[in-house]
Amino acid sequence: MMKFGIGQAVPRTEDGRLVTGGGRFTDDITLPNAAYAAVLRSVHAHGALTTIDTAAAAAAPGVLAVFTSEDLDRDGIGTLKAIAKVTSRDGSPMITPPRPALARNTVRHVGDPIAVVVAESHEAARDALELIEVSIDDRPAVTDTAGALAADAPQVWPQAPGNLCFDWERGDAGAVDRAFAKADRVVRLDLINNRVVANSMEPRVAIADYDPAADVLTLYVSSQGVHGLRGQLCTMFGRSPEQMRVVTPDVGGGFGMKIFMYPEYPSLLYAALKLGRPVRWSAERTEGFISDDHGRDHVTHAELALDTTHRFLGLRVSTIANLGAYLSNFGAFIPTDAGSGMLPGVYDMPSLHVRVRGVFTNTVPVDAYRGAGRPEAAYVIERLVDMAAREIGIAPADLRRLNYIAPDQMPYDTAGGKTYDSGEFGRLLDVALDRADVAGFAERRRLAAERGRLRGLGLATYIEACAGGAPEEATLEVTGNGRITLLIGTQSNGQGHETAYKQIIVDRLGVDPDQIEVIQGDSARVTFGKGTGGSRSGPVGGAALADSADKLIATATIQAADVLEAAVADIVFAEGRFTIAGTDRSASFTEVARAVAPADGGLAFRESAQWQPPAGTYPNGTHVCEVEIDRETGVPEIVKYTVVDDFGAMINPLLVAGQVHGGIGQGIGQALFEHCLYDPDSGQLITGAFTDYCMPRADQIAPIDLHFEPVPCRTNPLGMKGAGEAGAIGAPPAVINAIVDALADYGVRHVDMPATPEKLWKLIT
Repeated sequence: MMKFGIGQAVPRTEDGRLVTGGGRFTDDITLPNAAYAAVLRSVHAHGALTTIDTAAAAAAPGVLAVFTSEDLDRDGIGTLKAIAKVTSRDGSPMITPPRPALARNTVRHVGDPIAVVVAESHEAARDALELIEVSIDDRPAVTDTAGALAADAPQVWPQAPGNLCFDWERGDAGAVDRAFAKADRVVRLDLINNRVVANSMEPRVAIADYDPAADVLTLYVSSQGVHGLRGQLCTMFGRSPEQMRVVTPDVGGGFGMKIFMYPEYPSLLYAALKLGRPVRWSAERTEGFISDDHGRDHVTHAELALDTTHRFLGLRVSTIANLGAYLSNFGAFIPTDAGSGMLPGVYDMPSLHVRVRGVFTNTVPVDAYRGAGRPEAAYVIERLVDMAAREIGIAPADLRRLNYIAPDQMPYDTAGGKTYDSGEFGRLLDVALDRADVAGFAERRRLAAERGRLRGLGLATYIEACAGGAPEEATLEVTGNGRITLLIGTQSNGQGHETAYKQIIVDRLGVDPDQIEVIQGDSARVTFGKGTGGSRSGPVGGAALADSADKLIATATIQAADVLEAAVADIVFAEGRFTIAGTDRSASFTEVARAVAPADGGLAFRESAQWQPPAGTYPNGTHVCEVEIDRETGVPEIVKYTVVDDFGAMINPLLVAGQVHGGIGQGIGQALFEHCLYDPDSGQLITGAFTDYCMPRADQIAPIDLHFEPVPCRTNPLGMKGAGEAGAIGAPPAVINAIVDALADYGVRHVDMPATPEKLWKLIT
């Protein structure tokens, strides 16, 4: 059994049912007498919504109802809220315009929902959308991130002059000014962190139901956590938590995008409430492009000051962050508190000042996407450090070594307001360079040149903040037959939570993994939870689970003493058995549970524990990427990829490897392929389908040499740091650094993502 414990690279227990079609996703849920919803969305980026005539649609065959904002407003349904708010540097609050579930008076982006049709079939609902007559007075739109601040830019919201939502800062501007004044060299870089679409394998799906007898509204939804959604819905509908249930079964990917409240969810619940029957909706893939929250979309100017010995003195960063047309739940948090504190990276950076201006545009809202601000920060500092090394004329690895925070400086208080508890950045760099055979790169470059290809090597050292902030709770229930049920408020989106949590239970209790059931994603069964995001499920949820298991052992030890007729102090628990110290008399965990359970074999034990992280955790590592670029076509190819990561203690290295591989795939996707583009004149989404939005394929990602060098975390009881987002953080700067290295002979200093063949071919020619 202990071969299934913490640290073992065991296969996922959930895969058997998932790969054989036994998964239960939201769209698999069938409720009797369910109706189907379709959403009418704006085809205009900006305009006054003057009339909505739904009469013909409402009279169409099979149509049950058509709802608009007028209906929701009349019944007092609230608006979607920005949960995370920031204060501008002058002390004023950020601008928070209302976001109704259905457009009210004005549409502000292509895809803005206007009306919901509910019918007996999906086809009838879709057909009826064509019968709704909508009059929109088209207005000028702005989609460009930096351009939103231009004096003549179209205004998205009248209450946000200049399209400015907030003007935020962090750090010590005076200290940075003094550092730059005495600097021997200042390196400057302008860069863009391109907008991307999450494109989870499973699109967003929701089913709403109303039970009039219990007066309970239920939302079945593909999400990253049910409790946060329930709380928001309770506020919108004026209901108590007991009157609102949110259920999430299996989820086919989220990447941050599925943790937010979306307009469709309250609209569906309202329809179910009014019609008295279930209402279901599934997003089509193209619908997701214009309704799922997007990620990234920053325009940044960064400056790094160095002294005569090439040591860093200070960092100054100014970013314009696109928030979209509306504020998503955490949209304001991502470019500010979530990411900006990580701008110093792994470096001994004495001073930092960052300014972030959040702007409204006529685009889909922007919020957390895998890494949520930390990839953006890592990209800035790692590109800037690489550029500094090239300007100075020293190896990028040498400049990094010179400026790394040393292990004996831990715990280290950064200029970004973080405290790193552990990390051996120089050692991980050396291991990565050795595994990547950097010493042999010159010869590989020479051979590539003979084949008409430009070869480049790039590296990036990343660090991210994980597992901080909110607590998590775990409850263990044990029945008389030894069955163990874990109730926990995180939500798996494909990461393998079921397996990881079972491993912790097996490690603590010494039971067979087949005895364990893991329950997530039901607010009626799991009373508390903060969902999944920021690599918190293992470090925070796992710590709560370990505490719960320890409490369970303590309670069961008392009962075991009665069963074995011994003093509690004489009972020792190990490998699933309670033993009287110094004797061979013992009882298994299951035997004790059976002895104390009710006659019907019901609940024998129930213990809960909540764990509050005292601080964040800081996974880190080094990525080394080699690329080749075809001189004739500009097509880049990743030919070698090496990663050395420090995730602290790992529950299951096999699960971690899967997370790293997936994250690298997404990071490479952003660096070379993915770019969400709007037409600057019409505001139309140009890349609104897979025919236009380029996703990375398996053959475009080289085999990954992944190696772990764990340094235990000092602020987590399990020694864990988290791993879910690391690959997506380290990959973009490593890839672009390699691209720039390959093009160095052409005088190229920087290439913005994505580094497409057309862009590279133009630089070469």
